[in-house]
Parts: sequence; structure tokens; C-alpha cells
Amino acid sequence: MGLSEAPGQRDAQALLSTMQAMELRRRDYHVERPLLNQEQLEELGSRSSATGTLQWRTWFRCSHARAQALLLQYFPVLAWLPQYPVRDWLLGDLLSGLSVAIMQLPQGLAYALLAGLPPVFGLYSSFYPVFIYFLFGTSRHISVGTFAVMSVMVGSVTESLAPDEAFLQASNSTVDVAARDAARVQVASTLSVLVGLFQVGLGLIHFGFVVTYLSEPLVRAYTTAASVQVFVSQLKYVFGLHLSSRSGPLSLIYTVLEVCWKLPHTVVGTMVTAVVAGVVLVLVKLLNDKLRRQLPMPLPGELLTLIGATGISYGVGLQHRFGVDVVGKIPAGLVPPVAPSPQLFARLVGNAFAIAVVGFAIAISLGKIFALRHGYRVDSNQELVALGLSNLIGGIFQCFPVSCSMSRSLVQESTGGNTQVAGAISSLFILIIIVKLGELFQDLPKAVLAAAIIVNLKGMLMQFTDIRSLWKANRVDLLIWLVTFVATILLNLDLGLAVAVVFSLLLVVVRTQLPHYSVLGQVPDTDIYRDVAEYSEAREVPGVKVFRSSATMYFANAELYSDTLKQRCGVNVDHLISQKKKLLRKQELKLKRLQKENKLPKQAAASKGTSISINVNTSVTDIESNDVEGSKAKQVSAGTELEDTAARGQEDAKAPDMSSLKTLGLPQPDFHSLILDLSSLSFVDTVCLKSLKNIFRDFREIEVEVYMAACHSPVVTQLEVGHFFDASITKQHLFASVHDAVIFALQHPRSSPVNPVLVTKL
Repeated sequence: MGLSEAPGQRDAQALLSTMQAMELRRRDYHVERPLLNQEQLEELGSRSSATGTLQWRTWFRCSHARAQALLLQYFPVLAWLPQYPVRDWLLGDLLSGLSVAIMQLPQGLAYALLAGLPPVFGLYSSFYPVFIYFLFGTSRHISVGTFAVMSVMVGSVTESLAPDEAFLQASNSTVDVAARDAARVQVASTLSVLVGLFQVGLGLIHFGFVVTYLSEPLVRAYTTAASVQVFVSQLKYVFGLHLSSRSGPLSLIYTVLEVCWKLPHTVVGTMVTAVVAGVVLVLVKLLNDKLRRQLPMPLPGELLTLIGATGISYGVGLQHRFGVDVVGKIPAGLVPPVAPSPQLFARLVGNAFAIAVVGFAIAISLGKIFALRHGYRVDSNQELVALGLSNLIGGIFQCFPVSCSMSRSLVQESTGGNTQVAGAISSLFILIIIVKLGELFQDLPKAVLAAAIIVNLKGMLMQFTDIRSLWKANRVDLLIWLVTFVATILLNLDLGLAVAVVFSLLLVVVRTQLPHYSVLGQVPDTDIYRDVAEYSEAREVPGVKVFRSSATMYFANAELYSDTLKQRCGVNVDHLISQKKKLLRKQELKLKRLQKENKLPKQAAASKGTSISINVNTSVTDIESNDVEGSKAKQVSAGTELEDTAARGQEDAKAPDMSSLKTLGLPQPDFHSLILDLSSLSFVDTVCLKSLKNIFRDFREIEVEVYMAACHSPVVTQLEVGHFFDASITKQHLFASVHDAVIFALQHPRSSPVNPVLVTKL
């Protein structure tokens, strides 16, 4: 037994010794290179100014390859459709398109009610935009069409510009429904055209990045608040109430109060219909979740509910016997194109831009999720163009603005959809329904559509759990979430979005105004520098201060950067400079008075007057003139006071500088060099340039040399363009790393001697 264990022990010891040797080699690993300032680094790396790639020149080049690239860029369908693998993907796209169409039908009818329009216009919005996106879109899996958030935003616009009160008939004080619906359709279609123009324009100028200003917490809070708006807007259909049309700030609160006030007038048949339909829809969804792996495609609960409710309504006569409101006449066939109303543009421009941004944000966020999951790329600018053309052309055919639906997109992906062929197939099914089958749903109760909308809000209402997760993860994002939600609830969707974006941007500015400032020390036996307040083993290098900010320095925080720098250095720089100037001014006045009393020649007085100056940057010439003055003052013997002054001048002649802090009797800083770690600097503005120059000037005035370290190349270029470097501040003051700057500062102290052992150790 012992013999068998011996070889294993020897192997273990050998392996252990090998690992120890590797650890020692790692520990003793050294990098040797010369100190590099910016000039030496540019020479060593052969830096050349970044060639201004004139991108606009390539835009106007004309060639066959350029034309083909532009054609494929703006018509992506020409790139992937000829290579479409029919055998592998067609069956999946066919099933997926059918599944999405089954969802499009009830959602299109229901979301048209949200937009304040007759239900048939929801079917139009589920056909034209979907087919246009098939031609121009780059995402393979999103399902473009009606969406609850977009519909409720459109509804707030249509109800504010075409309220019921504007169409009351004088004879019996009832609403002229036909005239009201015609006006609202015109408003919605014009709004869709304007939204499309905004999106196409932003896409053509490559402004797809605008959506980055809508952070994820902001979008999720906004859609959550919109879902609450959707829920409240459907209460009148659930209870069979007739409410006043409201828009603007606090309209949601007033609507809830009015619903509560009119609850005694609830139509019982309508409420029972909504409750039964909602329970059926919930049960079907639970069944789909439970049998998700066994079923090839989800059970079309919404379609089955709509068909069953329509049949029951027609057979029982819900409208006549119980007063249940139904959809009404649905015209068969397509409508001809209608030009938008330019007179409405000025009143719709603000809402149109908000809807354009929100719709694109929802579409691109979903598109990027699916693209990442399936390994392809989504072009954000082309997505803007595709979505814009869908809304623009759809608006001409009397559609309202659309985006993509999360629920339909998930169904399109999970049922085997591979490309937008599934979207094209679903639009063809919707076309068949519009032309032939739409009129069959005339007896469909509106309460059933309201129940379908409310049940589909489950996913967005579940986003309230973000509050708990953001409380643990990031409370600044939680603040954005809460402000966005409250603003959207109280101020309505358009103003709420504006307030949310402005608040989030202001919060970014405030966070850059309050960065983390730190004095860095060297981690022992390394060239790594960390905050001495966080790392107990990090030690400041004697005679050298290293200062770092966690945010870039620009006009909003430049003054705070300078003030914090002076505070962290432990020296009252401004007070020291002020005292120095006062003492120099006293010396100058005293010498002038002595010259006047002894009637010295004007020429000598002039030379003596210039010998001691209050110049911020004392030069070698000034020092030499001070020495000459001291030697001349020694020769004057016209009184006791003059002799004392001459004696002092003789002593000062031995000093290197008459205006030094030591000579003036002022306290000296305990460091001779200041290093600014500018690794966080991402851009430079004029205020930053002035602040850096002022830092150099002020610290040199108290005999501290200033260096900069770790600037990125774009920042160096901006410093050059801003004429930051001159005779007093050169690229020799800028180093490749903090460690280089520290060693150079120790080798070239400005005023105090340096221990050579310390430099060798570093």
C-alpha cells in the first residue's frame, strides 16, 4: 500500500513545485522601458494626425458597386429573398404567419377602439404597414402592426382634436357618430403621415442613435404608465358607460373619478360579457403556458373568444335585449388612398415626434433582442426608414401609427418564423378578412374587445416589479423610473415623455457634476496607482500629488474640478498666491519710497522698479535683475533705514529668487509636483482648456510643477486644435502613464531635493 502511494506523492510534490515556480515567475515579471512623454511617444509610435476621412465624398461617388450597395441597403428584401431556403424555412414561416394573423385580427379590432376609431381601421393598420415593412425592414422576427401603447397615444390625440362635444346634434343632443369618426380618421391618418415623415427623415440622416436617449428604465416605466392609461380607457367599455372626452394633464385622474361617479349606471349585460370573456381568455392563456411544449402552436384564445362572442351576440341578441354595445357595420373591401390634411400639421407636430420616437424605441429594442438571439444584425437607421415608410404609406391609406407588438413578435418567433415572409403571409390573411370576412364580426360586443385588451396588458403591468429590482440594483435608475411613471400618469403621454427625457438628461449632467475625486497613491511594488482613501496599502509618493476625477472635465464641472483639486492638495492655493502678491507689492512700494527719499536717478529708479515685479510666472531674467538690484542697494549709505535695506539686499543677493515663498516667509507646499490623471477625459471644450491653463499657472505660482498623464489620442488632438500647448506648456508635460510622470517628477523636482533611493525603488 505504501509502495503504491509513493509515486502519487512524488507526482503531487512535483506538480506543487511547478505551480510555485510559475507563481514566482509571475511575481517577478518586470517590464522595462524608457520614460515616455507625449513627444517621445508620438515619435516612437510614429503618430500622425488622424486623416479626416471625408465621409461625404464617398456619399457622392458614382459607380456600379456603389449603386448596388445603396439598392441593397435601402431594399434589404433584395438581398435575402433571392437566397431564401424554401425547403427549410417556408413551412415555419407559413405556420408563423397564420398564428400571427389569428392574433392580428382581434388585436387590430381592439386597438382601433383604443385609438378612438372604428374597428375596421385597425384591420387596415394590420395590413398595409406589415407588407411595407416586409420590403424595407431588417429584423426577421418582429411583428409590425397595431400596438397598445401607440394606439392609446393616438387615442389621446384624436379625442382631444375631435371630442364628442364638438359633434353634438342640436335637435336631440346626441353625438353625430359618423361625422365624429370621419374627423378622427382624418386626424389619425394625418398623424400617421407626419410620424412617417419624421421617422424616414431621421433614418436618412442616420439619426437612429436618437433612441439611445431613452434608457431602458425610462422605456419600461413609460410603457407601464401607458398600460395604466390603456386599462383606464377600457373601463367605459367594460361597464357600458358614456364618459366625457378628456385630454391633457390630469385627464387620467378625472377619467377615473368620472368612472367611479357613474358606476351606478353600469350596464349589467355589458359587464357580465366583459367578465366572462376575460375569464375565458385568462384560462386559455394558462392552458397555453401549461401545454406549451406539447402544442405545435398556441391555442388562438382571442380568435376563438371573438368567434364565440359574435355567435352568442347574434343568436341571443345582446344589443337589443341587454343593451350591450357592439362593433357595428364593418365595410368590406379596401378604401382608396386619401391625402393628409396639411392644416393639421401644426397641431400634430409635437405629438407626431413623440409617437415617432416611442414607436421606434419599442421596435428597435425588440429587434435587437431577436437579432442577438439568432445571430444577425439589425440596422437602426434602416429600421427607422422601414418603420417610417410603413406609417407614411399606411397613413395615405387611412391607417393610424403602428409599431411592433411584443406578444405577436414572441409568437412569430416561437412558432417557427425565420424571416419577414411570416409577416407578409399574416398581412395576406388580414387582406382576406378585410375583403370577405370582416362583415361577419358586426355583432361582436365591444366589451369582449376591451377584455382582450386588458388581459394582454399583463406583461406590461408586471413591469411594476422593476421597482423592487431597481431598489436593489441602482436607485438612480429607480428615480428615473418613478419620475417617468408619475409624469406620464399625471401629464398624459406626450408631456410625460418630454419630462422623462429632460429629467434623465439632467440627471446625467448632475452625475457628471458630482464625480468621485481622489488622490492616488502607489500600490507597493507595482506601477499601479489607486485612491488612498480606498486602498489602505496605497501610499502617496513623497513630494508628488496625483489627482484623478471619475468624470470628464467640461463646462459644467470645471470649476468644481479646480476647487476640489486645491482642497485635496492640502494647500490654500488662492490664499497663498494672494499673500505672495501682497508682500511683493509692499516690497515694491517700499523700494520706490526709499528711491524717492534719496533722490536716486530716474533711470536707476526705473531699473529698480522693474527688478521686483508681480508677474505670475517669475523668469530667470527677473531673478538676475533682483540680484543686480541687491548689489546696487548695498552701495547706498544715506541713513540707517537705507543701510538696513542694503543689508537685506546683500542677503537676498545670495538667494536664487527674491520672490520665492521661502524668501517672502510664506509656507511652502509639502510637494513639488502635481500630476493630473486625465484618463477619464473624453472630450475637451474651451472651459476645460482655460481651467487646465489656470491650474498650471496657479500651482507654478506656489512653486509646484504640473504634469498631465494618460490622455487619449482624441483628447491630445483636441488640445492641439485648441492651442493648449505653447512655450510654457509643452507635450513634455504630458506623459503616457501616471507612473512615467511620477518618475520624471522625482528626477526633475522644481524646488526640493529628491532622495535618489526613492527614484530607484520606483
